[in-house]
Amino acid sequence: MGEKNLTDNNFDEVVGGKKPVLVDFWAPWCGPCQMMMPIVEEVAKETKEVVVGKVNIDENPKLAEKYNVMGVPTFLLFKEGKVVDQIVEAVSKEALVATIKKHLDK
Repeated sequence: MGEKNLTDNNFDEVVGGKKPVLVDFWAPWCGPCQMMMPIVEEVAKETKEVVVGKVNIDENPKLAEKYNVMGVPTFLLFKEGKVVDQIVEAVSKEALVATIKKHLDK
């Protein structure tokens, strides 16, 4: 499964589901965000236990504001609709997967 594009319209429905959701807050003008895109795509394809979503902060500024996203890329991990972890920077695939896995068995 690939990533889902999340917007104001579908965000709550997706993050409130049964599976944990990793949300990538990004912007088209952000260099580190562009570097992270292939990594996020790989994680989305390889990590079946979570849903991976992307929020373009330019198109969805209310979501960025609601979750206090001050810089991009910002990754928020949701479980049962609540933020359980965050990463505010470009990171390796291994770091992203490790963040996800530490919350899968809780």
